[in-house]
Amino acid sequence: MTPKDSQDYIHGVIDRNNRLLAKTITLIESSLPAHQELARNIINKLLPHTGKAVRLGITGVPGAGKSTFIESLGMLLLKKGLSVAVLAVDPSSTRGGGSILADKTRMEKLSVAANAFIRPSPSGGTLGGVARKTRETMLVCEAAGFDVIIVETVGVGQSETTVASMVDFFLVLMIAGAGDELQGMKKGVLEIADALAINKTDGDNVQKARMARKEYETALHLLRPASLTWSPPVLNCSAIEMTGIDEIWGTVLEHRKKFTATGEFQANRKKQSIDWMRSLIEEGLKEKFHKNPEVKKALPGIKMGVGNGSLAPTVAADRLLSLVNGH
Repeated sequence: MTPKDSQDYIHGVIDRNNRLLAKTITLIESSLPAHQELARNIINKLLPHTGKAVRLGITGVPGAGKSTFIESLGMLLLKKGLSVAVLAVDPSSTRGGGSILADKTRMEKLSVAANAFIRPSPSGGTLGGVARKTRETMLVCEAAGFDVIIVETVGVGQSETTVASMVDFFLVLMIAGAGDELQGMKKGVLEIADALAINKTDGDNVQKARMARKEYETALHLLRPASLTWSPPVLNCSAIEMTGIDEIWGTVLEHRKKFTATGEFQANRKKQSIDWMRSLIEEGLKEKFHKNPEVKKALPGIKMGVGNGSLAPTVAADRLLSLVNGH
């Protein structure tokens, strides 16, 4: 592939040519070294065109109606004249086929809207790999001029923390009436939330949802806020009835305004970029280690020694690492 090709991709993305945008993302998701090199070159050239979008992460407890919520929010943003890209981080997509394709069909209106773009999570790979590709896709969508990038976590556990580390605002969707209100919601997720929204505040559920709001507010008060500028609010909404969605968007904008005023917004983005670089270095070193021919040759014998107790794990690790360093 010639540099002319990379220019074609770059111009295609900046002009928001959907075919070239999708092709660029496919390139990012490819594991072929030639494709990865081309993708790196493209992203580097697109970097000056990135950074202007609102980066919004969304997670939710099972049954919280995440797809309906994202579609309702997306449609509201389109009505406001904004363009929206929805990306997913789903490390489980290899095993069970994931739910994002089902999500795409559930987000019927959003997936066919002119100013919206929905991209399923790349199938295959670890959380680290999926997250790296999602970050790069996010930058490409920003360069294409999308105003709001929604990063959805479909997987469980670590994926919430990973998504929180690549967005400006992290929203956690909850529901009321699911027995113990904090069931299924780990304290760690509450600690990284910038706001909680109790969805399905409609019909017979209104009273329960309002009570749940008080319980969550109490739970959040027990946690020390991550920033002195912001105390995460608890909001009620109904994605089906389209109520409270505008208020949630207003909260995202208010958070951005406050953090921009204090300088925390830029500081957070800088930190996120440096953390991302560090994680890429760690990933690269690990890969280099396992691909090293000397390590491959020595590993079975050393493993056996550690397993039968004739070699201390500390000595074993040191021996293997010295092979990489060529000492």
